[in-house]
Amino acid sequence: MSLTPQVYWAQRHHELYIRVELSDVQNPDISITNNVLCFQALGHGAKGVNTYEFSLDFLEPVKAKILQRSTQRHVSLIVKKTESHWWPRLTKQERKPLFLSPDFDRWLDESDAEMELREKEQERISKIRTESRVREDPFLYLKRGYLFMYNLVQFLGFSWIFVNMTVRLFILGKDSFYDTFHTMSDMMYFCQTLAVLEIINPLIGLVKTGIVPALIQVFGRNFILFIILGQLDEMQSNGVAFFVFYLWSIIEIFRYPFYMLACIDMHWKLLTWIRYTIWIPIYPLGALSEAVCVLLSMPIFTETGKFGLHLPSPLNVNISFSVFLCIYLVILLLGLVINMRHLMKQRRRRLGSRNKKMH
Repeated sequence: MSLTPQVYWAQRHHELYIRVELSDVQNPDISITNNVLCFQALGHGAKGVNTYEFSLDFLEPVKAKILQRSTQRHVSLIVKKTESHWWPRLTKQERKPLFLSPDFDRWLDESDAEMELREKEQERISKIRTESRVREDPFLYLKRGYLFMYNLVQFLGFSWIFVNMTVRLFILGKDSFYDTFHTMSDMMYFCQTLAVLEIINPLIGLVKTGIVPALIQVFGRNFILFIILGQLDEMQSNGVAFFVFYLWSIIEIFRYPFYMLACIDMHWKLLTWIRYTIWIPIYPLGALSEAVCVLLSMPIFTETGKFGLHLPSPLNVNISFSVFLCIYLVILLLGLVINMRHLMKQRRRRLGSRNKKMH
């Protein structure tokens, strides 16, 4: 003869709770067919470790899907009713099976269950009213529109630089290196001046990004553009300007579209992956090209004395701007480390779960 476990049940208007008193259950076979719940499992019950089974022919239709949770002490099942209302009993047969008992831990009569429903409905209404009282930012769409246009303008500006430099490279070859600054500087001046807004935006709360990474990048680029390249004619015709401008533009033609689409709640998986991956080789190369630019400018600043500092008597010492450039190289390295750590954290947050799934 098959062994039957002790089963407890309770109900609400929309679902049934069934608890099977079996511990250490292994390989449970549970299904609902033709409105009949069939249960079979190996576990420890009143007759020790054996295979226990039972079936329940429900009074009214139920859904075939079963929510199951097994613990060391019992197996809990939740069965959804097809129609939400109170049942006078659990099974079609009027006489209750001997193994079936009420679950008094969950048991409610119909009036208690009605009260529980009303309380839940009242909680839901209160939550809706509370949320409706929280006013939406009246300037939300204005802010989004501003950020969208900012990122669009920057994307178009850096795209113009990237496309023109690429076309000139194919047509002129290495000769395009030496007049990069003269042909691209006006647009780069415009884009990098506009980039100062990336420091202002988080300061006034328009965006929730860190101020320090934006400050490092904008200050570093503008220092190279306006001081090193912009003030030295000798550097403007140097081929290093090509690599500085080209690496900057490669990063930005992916970064700005990503933020532009985020303003309108659009997320393109491929663009997201590129935005949080392409910096891995490009940032170190960009920092290297900036460092080379600084190193090449040092002899020029030393020879011309431009931006040098003269200390009055009694010291009467001239400090070349190259000394400050040596300090700047250290700052450049530290800034690279800080920004790469920041971007790596962002990459793990954005792509980490996806990479785990792929593995």
